[in-house]
Amino acid sequence: MDAAGEQGARRGGRRAAGGAAARRAARSGGKTGPAMPYITRRVPVYEVLGEEALATIEANADIVLEEVGIEFRDDEEAIRLWKDAGADVKGQRVHFPKGLCRELLKTAPSVFTQHARNPERSVQIGGDATVFAPVYGPPFVRDLDGERRYATIEDFRNFVKLAYMAPSMHHSGGTVCEPVDIPVNKRHLDMVYSHIRYSDKPFMGSVTAPERAEDTVAMCKILFGEEYVDNNTVVINLINANSPMVFDDTMLGAAKVYARNNQACIISPFILAGAMSPVTVAGTLTQVLAEVLAGASFTQLVRPGAPVLFGTFAASISMQSGAPTFGTPEPSLVSYGAAQLARRAGLPFRTGGSLCGSKVPDAQAAHESAATLNMTLLAGTNFALHSAGWLEGGLVSSYEKFMIDIDQLGMQQRFAEGVDMSENGQAMDAIREVGPGSHYLGCDHTRNNFENAFYRSLVADNNSFEQWDLEGRKSADQRANALARQWLESYQAPDLDPAIDEALQGFIRQRKESMPDAFS
Repeated sequence: MDAAGEQGARRGGRRAAGGAAARRAARSGGKTGPAMPYITRRVPVYEVLGEEALATIEANADIVLEEVGIEFRDDEEAIRLWKDAGADVKGQRVHFPKGLCRELLKTAPSVFTQHARNPERSVQIGGDATVFAPVYGPPFVRDLDGERRYATIEDFRNFVKLAYMAPSMHHSGGTVCEPVDIPVNKRHLDMVYSHIRYSDKPFMGSVTAPERAEDTVAMCKILFGEEYVDNNTVVINLINANSPMVFDDTMLGAAKVYARNNQACIISPFILAGAMSPVTVAGTLTQVLAEVLAGASFTQLVRPGAPVLFGTFAASISMQSGAPTFGTPEPSLVSYGAAQLARRAGLPFRTGGSLCGSKVPDAQAAHESAATLNMTLLAGTNFALHSAGWLEGGLVSSYEKFMIDIDQLGMQQRFAEGVDMSENGQAMDAIREVGPGSHYLGCDHTRNNFENAFYRSLVADNNSFEQWDLEGRKSADQRANALARQWLESYQAPDLDPAIDEALQGFIRQRKESMPDAFS
């Protein structure tokens, strides 16, 4: 869905501005300027495990797969596929001969493109690419009036609009919040339509029931064309393992729909270490690897060559209260290690984001989110869900936190560019011009580079105390609140072919009329 001048300004969702405002935007690290492409990392990944440790974890995962097994619950087709593939099936538990899963995964692509309806916004998944996507799943929002309440479809549309306008957000995401004002069995239609109508970035599909996945694919075929969808990946989808070591019929049903249609599945164990996995990093990594190998290889049974990601959501729990904790060292070690295991398996990797347990966008939220986000980039994550807007352990989508987070994403993007070693980057002409005892403020090199030399935040305040005092002593969340209001007021929707829009709305009407409302 991500050009200079008028086209770049329109794709960013804002009118082109002139004069000082435009110059400030250009210096802001891309915050309000043209959209940034997905990240191509030019910094090395950080690895926490050596060869011996990796080999041990892989051998332990093989033992889990063969001796303990993974349950594929309430899905006769899945059981039949595994029997036909040579697995030892006992009831709903599948035991995998050593090497079976990895052999099946040889058909899975290590790199693929998720196509957006605006080709300039298409993203690479895998390799040295990192793609940021918004928060996913919260039933509540913390709105711009400071209220914590259940989310609505208006909130959902607002977050889609903000993600569309954010240059450092490469993806529209999926369930950016749960619109509880629409029946459960129908809200997926409004959510997918919102991603299509209010953004032209790539998006995610529904996984809460196989028929809702089918609806997502049908809407993609209206948007892109049936043949295009069959030959290209246009939607990516989150398939959670029910850890420990279970895949349920809902997730399996959705995975089959997407894999059969050549659409991407993220096989992602949902780990709260100490509750859903062992308390140790190595034990958790063993279980994560076993679950991913089983789930990812299953997609290849459904359709060899279907794109699939190695995912993990890793957090720990308080051993005193049982509450999930975020930004702590152990889950970061899990994610770093899982990224290494994913590269060895030849699969794109998903983890991380801007996770925190704080109830408001305060210092706790900032510290915990920064710890998670730094790990996300340095681990070599390819698809980063929950990159902006997450509060309260994932129960809340916050407008203010979203704006603060996307500012951090822009900084991460600049960091990922690495060190400029061009002639201009070496700056030898500046060093010669200035010489000893002078300064660089007025030299030619500084004048030629000052517009884009440093990332400039639109959320942080770096002015003097006197200037901050004069401007109302605003905190970061207050500045973020004002920025979110400004963006939503100036939002302009990307163009969408009226015939496609009409066809999508007709499909939604027909589907909604075909079933009674259900709220559970």
